[in-house]
Amino acid sequence: MLSVTPDPHERWIGDGLAASAALEEEQGIDHFDRLPDSILLVIFNHISDVKALGRCCVVSHRFHSLVPLVDNVFVRIDCVVSDDLSTSPSSSGSSAAAEKTRSVFSHFARVFLGGIVRPIYALGQILSSSPSKRLSYVESSFSEVSHYSPSQVLKSFKEIRRLRIQLPAGELVVNDGVLLKWKANFGSTINSCVILGASSVISLSSPSLSAQFGSPSPAPDLCGGEDNTGIPESFYANGGLKLRVVWTISSLIAASARHYLLQPIVNDHETLEFLDLIDADGQGVLSMNRHQLQELTVNPVCASGSSQRTLMPALSMRLWYEPLLEIPCGMMLKGATLVAIQPSEERSREMMSGGSCTSDVAPDLSWVLNAFEEPYNIAASMLMERRSYCLEMNSF
Repeated sequence: MLSVTPDPHERWIGDGLAASAALEEEQGIDHFDRLPDSILLVIFNHISDVKALGRCCVVSHRFHSLVPLVDNVFVRIDCVVSDDLSTSPSSSGSSAAAEKTRSVFSHFARVFLGGIVRPIYALGQILSSSPSKRLSYVESSFSEVSHYSPSQVLKSFKEIRRLRIQLPAGELVVNDGVLLKWKANFGSTINSCVILGASSVISLSSPSLSAQFGSPSPAPDLCGGEDNTGIPESFYANGGLKLRVVWTISSLIAASARHYLLQPIVNDHETLEFLDLIDADGQGVLSMNRHQLQELTVNPVCASGSSQRTLMPALSMRLWYEPLLEIPCGMMLKGATLVAIQPSEERSREMMSGGSCTSDVAPDLSWVLNAFEEPYNIAASMLMERRSYCLEMNSF
């Protein structure tokens, strides 16, 4: 049996460090006081979570003065509660919040979209800085639970460059097993949007399932035309076309609603360079870079009628479809659909440069490939090897 004898010199060093630390603790020496402000700001930027930063604020006067200088902030909206003090959040807060989410938009969604869109009026109440209309999220930075809107919390930060806000859930209600993801980029209006959907996601880990579906069909030639003669019959069967129209419209409405409600935050923070509004379900992402944020500051949002969302201009869409798409991670996407959307004006410039559906010159669609992370970016890349179809949508 091998035995190891501790080195007396190492033991002496360890005992000396422990004694020194104990002495410093008795003398009230704080090692954080030895760190320069720049190092503390690096630490706070890695923390980023606004609740954790709120707790850091109450540690010391120094921390309280440094936290507002953080340039990377993450706001997680955990839940929505009523500002009505007569209502108990624990007993009837959820029902009160649900009652307040009813709006013109939710009625529009039920009538025109068949109920796939969850009423998102609450999103406006969450992000709004108006005290009379606000539905706040729970912020427990201090000893007692307080309620603040993100607009209020973020006003304490003076140097935000990168801001991420996470909603409790995605706005779109889909059936179990259905895949629906979108990513949109906005300036003062929409710049682009990519939607990836599938009627069902099948795991191929089971040999019986792999044998049942067999190998997916080979990719047809590129440079598809603008007619629909080549779209497989399964695209129209069992309401498939209607479902994809609903996916597209509802994703665009969700993105435009998020964008509309971000303007007060953007106006309050001129230092912003990147802004992402995501959700805990991983369903949708709205992104804005520095140029787009500046554009929104110069050209305010144009609302769509009386609804709380940004007006959508006339849009051009490029669609790819595959009845069965097997991706390398061991998944099969049934009814896989990819939609790339841009304003029609942008599409017109693209066509002038030779990037139309019927052109032999392939347009620059790198922004489509970069919209999703693995394995969904692989699915998008594989779909883009299929024939594409061009569609148009009026402003709404």
